[in-house]
Amino acid sequence: GIEFIDSYVFNKVEDIRFNSTVGRYVGYTEHGVKNAEAWNSDAGILGQEQAQLERFCKTNADISYSAILDKT
Repeated sequence: GIEFIDSYVFNKVEDIRFNSTVGRYVGYTEHGVKNAEAWNSDAGILGQEQAQLERFCKTNADISYSAILDKT
């Protein structure tokens, strides 16, 4: 399957990450955990990540998969 990860880094430390496999944000710092809780409760923000998954990952995966099939 395809996994889409969107990381947010502050001062060279990963603060928060959206992971499409779990479908939500995960915080890695105290600030990140607070943001993750807020962002996970906001359907609009989660919807933006899902839209990116559809727009970028699945489209590019389909193109790559077609190119592999054409070569076999």
